[in-house]
Amino acid sequence: MGKFENEAREMLEAIGGKGNVAAVTHCATRMRFVLNDTGKADIKRIEKISAVKGTFTNAGQFQVIIGNDVPIFYNDFTAVSGIEGVSKEAAKSAAKSNQNPIQRVMTMLAEIFTPIIPAIIVGGLILGFRNILEGVGFEFLGQKVVDGVKQFDAAGEPVWNTITNVSTFWNGVNHFLWLPGEAIFHFLPVGITWSVTRKMGTTQILGIVLGICLVSPQLLNAYSVAGTSAAEIAENWVWDFGYFTVNRIGYQAQVIPALLAGLSLSYLEIFWRKRIPEVVSMIFVPFLSLLPALILAHTVLGPIGWTIGKGISFVVLAGLTGPVKWLFGAIFGALYAPLVITGLHHMSNAIDTQLIADTATHTTGLWPMIALSNIAQGSAVFAYYLMNRKNERAAEISLPAAISAYLGVTEPALFGVNVKYVYPFVAGMIGSGVAGLLSTTFNVQANSIGVGGLPGFMAINVKYMVPFFLCMAVAIIVPMFLTFFFRKSGILTKAEDEALESAEELSTSSAPVVEEAASGSKVAILSPLTGNARELCTANDPVFAQGVMGQGVLIDPTEGELVSPVDGIVSVLFPTKHAVGLVSSDGVELLMHIGMDTVNLEGEGFIAHVAQGDNVKAGDKLISFDIPAIKAAGYVVETPVIVTNQDTYMPTDMITLPADVSRGSQLMTATKL
Repeated sequence: MGKFENEAREMLEAIGGKGNVAAVTHCATRMRFVLNDTGKADIKRIEKISAVKGTFTNAGQFQVIIGNDVPIFYNDFTAVSGIEGVSKEAAKSAAKSNQNPIQRVMTMLAEIFTPIIPAIIVGGLILGFRNILEGVGFEFLGQKVVDGVKQFDAAGEPVWNTITNVSTFWNGVNHFLWLPGEAIFHFLPVGITWSVTRKMGTTQILGIVLGICLVSPQLLNAYSVAGTSAAEIAENWVWDFGYFTVNRIGYQAQVIPALLAGLSLSYLEIFWRKRIPEVVSMIFVPFLSLLPALILAHTVLGPIGWTIGKGISFVVLAGLTGPVKWLFGAIFGALYAPLVITGLHHMSNAIDTQLIADTATHTTGLWPMIALSNIAQGSAVFAYYLMNRKNERAAEISLPAAISAYLGVTEPALFGVNVKYVYPFVAGMIGSGVAGLLSTTFNVQANSIGVGGLPGFMAINVKYMVPFFLCMAVAIIVPMFLTFFFRKSGILTKAEDEALESAEELSTSSAPVVEEAASGSKVAILSPLTGNARELCTANDPVFAQGVMGQGVLIDPTEGELVSPVDGIVSVLFPTKHAVGLVSSDGVELLMHIGMDTVNLEGEGFIAHVAQGDNVKAGDKLISFDIPAIKAAGYVVETPVIVTNQDTYMPTDMITLPADVSRGSQLMTATKL
């Protein structure tokens, strides 16, 4: 009988039987199911199975967290169910059947925009910093003087000097920072067309070239189109082919034209690759893909995309500035967090960028509400932390999640606490709705997209900062008050109460205690990598960030070599070589997972130097991996090093984080409970 045969049979029954499974696969820690009817899955029963550490649903897949033993569990499951497993990509493809057409489009858009979000955030921070340097007047710097005349505003109040008015150095810094700010936002179409080709699996350099052709200096800058007469455009900004002319207009900061152009390029390349012989494809496929896509971009798709973009901007702007803008703000503020759960929130980046490009003030009223929603959800989970701070497990999850949300990343807060227990989520939605109502009432505007959460004030237009701070106070106070109130009143607390009951039941069926070492004994865990070590809660993957798999350290490696941190045995080595599990000679179970979602690389870029079942000594080489190749494929290489049998061993005596570490240096200690 297999190790998990009984648990696998129970799992099969709990997910609705064999007929309810469309596809099944696994990664380093989780079983991934595509179910025909997700409603048939009995989540409470599944989470009571001794081998299960949690469940969640993402992108059409029902995922069950198992841990290091997931390959063994997977083999036993396929044996008892008679269901043949599939590859990760096949499971993703099958998962699309659980999505309606709108969800599929939104998923595609999310996958296109996600890789360029870091650049947008950096650009927003830069523009926010410039906003403070050149836009905020400080009384201690004195009153502004122009040609010997003191300046006053329309209300007769003194106009105070900004930092750039009084400092040549900071004025130079301000001018210099415009260089990356312009590169990110004005040339955004280059990033979009590149990301489209990356998502579609076509030639990325062609996407970059196409993007450059949309923002070339030889074109009339998109920002100048509104101020240029039709006669001047017809005379100076056209390609004249004798029989007809084509406007030479650029698409700086335009999202939809770039998106349509990138898709046309990718679909043309896919079309020609199927029809042109391999021997000449290198010559003809790029030519027959890029040139028609470029022609379409400047004749059809660009103008259509520009019109669609302006239409979207007009509708959103009408909501933000119309007679019932307070209602629009309340609805958008309340619903933004649910949009994050579905992934639809990525569309807001495109709308924000379009608003900044199209409005006369080059500002957006949407971004302030997004930042306020981050703050509201962070405040709700922070209130949950305050109520549960004496519960070590709850505190370990909720406090890092609150900090993350306050810095603009809400997924750990949403999936780790708020959505799971419902009442903090609702409290955050209400607080965000009230803050959004106030934001639109005061017409708060942002100069750019930046970091969300508390640092979001940096992107706010100077004259709206005071109203925005008021909205921030509301987004902090209201969710915290409501979270306390709902808990004390027993409103919407059923999910948490049931979870507490399940935890009590599961505590009686924990894994057997390892007897190799005496209670209180310590096992030294050495660093398996050279790089920068930081808190595990900063991991991109919420399952690792929340400590679901265990506690430990996150290392961002600078060298692609993973060595053993202990003497022991290789308990798990995944076929894709991106993760390895060890059991030390003292019984400490460790998992090292190189990168996030790197299972999708199917082993490319990884070389294993050991096999499952091998005995190893501390410092022995386990896996070599190609950091540049992994990053070029769009994945991070941050590597969790965690103790997974946390009911037996607890990580203690960690080095002060963040810190630079080298292979073989002391990282932490595992203490026997």
